[in-house]
Amino acid sequence: MNISEIEDLIRRIPKTDLHCHLDGSIRLTTLLDIAKKEGLPLPADTDAGLNESVFKDRYENLEDYLRTFGLSCSVMQRPEYLERIACELAEDAQADGVRYLEVRFAPQLHITEDMDMKTILVSVNKGLRRAKHDFNMREEVLNGSEPKFHYGIIVCALRSFGAISDYYARFINAHAFSDPRSIHGLASEELARGAVKIRDELDLPIVGFDLAGAESGNPARYHRRAFRFAHANFMKKTVHAGEAYGAPSIFEAITELHADRIGHGYYLFDQSKIEDPAVQDRERYIRELVQYIADRRITVEVCLTSNLQTNPSIGELKNHTFAHMLKHGLSVTLCTDNRTVSKTTVSREIMLAIQHFGLSPHQLKNLIIYGFKRSFFPGPYLKKREYVRRCIDYYEQIVEGTELQEKG
Repeated sequence: MNISEIEDLIRRIPKTDLHCHLDGSIRLTTLLDIAKKEGLPLPADTDAGLNESVFKDRYENLEDYLRTFGLSCSVMQRPEYLERIACELAEDAQADGVRYLEVRFAPQLHITEDMDMKTILVSVNKGLRRAKHDFNMREEVLNGSEPKFHYGIIVCALRSFGAISDYYARFINAHAFSDPRSIHGLASEELARGAVKIRDELDLPIVGFDLAGAESGNPARYHRRAFRFAHANFMKKTVHAGEAYGAPSIFEAITELHADRIGHGYYLFDQSKIEDPAVQDRERYIRELVQYIADRRITVEVCLTSNLQTNPSIGELKNHTFAHMLKHGLSVTLCTDNRTVSKTTVSREIMLAIQHFGLSPHQLKNLIIYGFKRSFFPGPYLKKREYVRRCIDYYEQIVEGTELQEKG
């Protein structure tokens, strides 16, 4: 098989995207259209211009990468815009063969005097639900020859923030005598309480709670009350950890925040990133942490392109620690992180893994299965198990007789 034939197969197989930010996955045409309607200033007025000035191929670091979200969030301040952007994201994912999508975003970035958290979550769900309905009404889905499309919503708390939105500015002013880390933790707890209440009242598929933002100087433990509340209310947890900081950040996500999955996890194996003097045997610390993650099947949401963009020290993709994750038998799944910012798709991420890490048919199948099995699927376990089996069967049907079929 040549590359184009493999790419076609990869697009057709059923996939998941468990780490996909709504505000990082806006169609540029939509961004330009909304900005024009709202009279918002942009650094460029064409797709090409935005890709050159804002959504670049490489960034200096994670903080530089995160600055792109200020522009994205500026066009997400009305219910109809949130609904449109969510619907289009789901449609784009569906076109790439994604059959289960978890969309994450920080609702508190969009709260204004005219739009509360409930309106925000309802609007995003409307867009995703519309895309789901349209896809599942296709003849090939209705007749059972292809699996349905499903989705979940993950709400993101931020490790730290300034007055970056109306809501956060008011929140900071309302706690004028509190230290910043306490304020950040309080905002996370408020988000957790709101997400659980809205989920339960409206039966929305809010399936997970996340912690995002710059790791360095912003330890996860300051958000433990929020995650304990989410944990106590049976909301699953994922945490950005090991993206720009070391193994202790991942350890803290697991032990302090009850993380079911880890976002990125790039620095899991890097001894030089362990700065805690209490850790005297760094090699043993990492070995036991890796063993625990593998044994408990704490899935790592790997985002190859995004990591390459935000971390210049990686150099070439072949240096990514994804190879070590496979070697140690970790449960990993490939994700986009931000489709627009990183100019990628799940299919592209899989092709990169095949080309740079010699991903075998067996390893590929495991990646796909882990994505479905470790998803925060909204609904009863028996329904999830039935759906996962359906997607695996469809996968095997597509790859049968090709080089991607698992041997033996």
